[in-house]
Amino acid sequence: MSCSMLGIINATTEFDTFQTLTAHRTLASLPFAGRYRLIDFMLSNMVNSGITNVAIFTGQEVRSLMDHLESGKQWDLGRKRDGLFVFSPEGNSEIERFGSFAHFANNMTYFKRSKQQYVVVANCYTVGTLDFCKILDRHLETGADITEVVHNGEPLQTYILSKKLLLSLFEQYKEQRYYNIFDVVHDNRHTLQINRYEWTGYITNIDCLHSYYQSSLDLLQPTVWEQVFTNDEPILTKVKDEPPTKYKKGSKVRNSIIANGCMIEGEVENSIIFRAVKIGKGAIIRNSIIMQKCQIEENCVLDGVILDKDAIVGNGIQMTGTTEAPLVVEKGSVQRGVAHS
Repeated sequence: MSCSMLGIINATTEFDTFQTLTAHRTLASLPFAGRYRLIDFMLSNMVNSGITNVAIFTGQEVRSLMDHLESGKQWDLGRKRDGLFVFSPEGNSEIERFGSFAHFANNMTYFKRSKQQYVVVANCYTVGTLDFCKILDRHLETGADITEVVHNGEPLQTYILSKKLLLSLFEQYKEQRYYNIFDVVHDNRHTLQINRYEWTGYITNIDCLHSYYQSSLDLLQPTVWEQVFTNDEPILTKVKDEPPTKYKKGSKVRNSIIANGCMIEGEVENSIIFRAVKIGKGAIIRNSIIMQKCQIEENCVLDGVILDKDAIVGNGIQMTGTTEAPLVVEKGSVQRGVAHS
């Protein structure tokens, strides 16, 4: 069944478990898989499901997110009618108190002007492929008021409901103490019919440093990669023109994702290397995530490390983390003359 849907992405969620990775960016704009941001996955799922009207509700720190999204053209949302809309809060006191419903309600005009009958409300940190057309079909078949998407029984903070019901929830959220749809779904006081849709494909929530690190390295498994990145439902992102990666004589790369624009002279194994990274001669990178424009000089050894953007690791430095506690190196930092573990 084909019905119009309005897409809402709640990008206000932040966790304090990412160390410095989210100190200067929102969770939604956290780099992932070599060339993407976390928000790309849910945004692409909506576009691939035929949704042409998407609103992103953000927190206060949005510079990196706005730089990434621009006009929405990369997702075919740079439109004269509908398209991509970004709403930032006017102040944070009410948002902190009442959650996303307060943020939504402050932009009631947007909802009233939209022509879509149903609404998908989703988070910004789920990685995987979701077909919202299938979920909407089930929602209509069951006659549910709200359909909650779950995976292995665990909520994905993603819902489908009618816009009429959503607007009515806005009007009573303070009185009923509903901060968001999750509160509504898991409250036994109302008489709403709640349906749960079990999504059986690969899906994961990036809600802590460990899940970010592990889910990133899981992509090195072909069975996982093929479920996340499909030809029929591509994950779209901001395009950046970079030359192909250059592999110098003596370099070795095994079981890794290497983005474009890199210069590889050393060895890379079981790692994810973002755009425009330079890895010097004799350097060894294992089980690590190296973000955009990092420079790793000669004879370094990095194992179990997350290197944020623009970091520099000097000659001969050794840095070691673990699967449970990867070592995080802050954006733009310079590491010289001492080993870390």
